[in-house]
Parts: sequence; C-alpha cells; structure tokens
Amino acid sequence: MKKGKTSKLNILPHAKTYFGTVDSKELKSIYVVIQCWIEPNDDYENWTRIIGNLERKIKHTILEVQDNILFQKFNILDLDLRSSGIKKGKRSFVNLEVTFFLKDDIDFKSPILKDRVKKIVYNVYKYDLSNSKYFDVYKTKNSIKIT
Repeated sequence: MKKGKTSKLNILPHAKTYFGTVDSKELKSIYVVIQCWIEPNDDYENWTRIIGNLERKIKHTILEVQDNILFQKFNILDLDLRSSGIKKGKRSFVNLEVTFFLKDDIDFKSPILKDRVKKIVYNVYKYDLSNSKYFDVYKTKNSIKIT
C-alpha cells in the first residue's frame, strides 16, 4: 500500500519546488526539495568553500524562518552541487533537500503546513540562491534569465 505523497509548490520563477512525505498516514517528517540550475558569474578557485558557505547560509536562513511550534529545531539538509565541474559558461544542476521533523500530528494537506513550507522555500531562494554574488539561477539547463 502506497503511503507517500508529494505536493508541488509553484512559487519560484527560476526553480522547481515541491514537498512530500514517505508516510502520510503517520506524518512524522516531511521533505522539501528545491531544484534549479546555476551558472557562475566568474571563475573562482575554491568552489568547495563557496558551496560550503552557501550550505551554512541556507541552514541559518531555515533556522530563522522555520516555525518552531510546528517543526522540531533540528533538520537534515542535503545540498547536492558538485564543485568539481563548476566553471563559467556552463550550468550545473542543484538539488537541495531538507527534511523537517514534526512536533505534533498534522494532516499533510493542511494549509498551515503548506504555508510554513512556502515561507521557508521562498526565503531560502530569495536570500541564499537568487541573491548570490557567485552565480545566476535558472529553472532549466537552457532557459533564459528573466529578471
């Protein structure tokens, strides 16, 4: 019997976003996914450090905006961005997945849950991804930047 569910969030112009759970019957955790493509503005020597700093900024943003009444304080963040292939003029795929653990029982289809997730996704995108001085964000590999 299938228990997992996902729900699309069409709130960002340059990223695909959705959230879901592996067990909607006994909802204990949800995952939030942001997928996009980045293109560097310049060539930098240490992309590993830049990606590490980006991951740290995202963690801080999430801790600032997450609802501590709904979610537990700790979460699991997985930023999948390969530093080895990043170079100017070439786009790289980014997959950001964050797992949140819920404090209380709540329905997966709850508007409160969806609203809190949208707030987190919007803030991570606005302050950490699209506001980066190192790269531009795109929805697809070949899309044009819309400002």
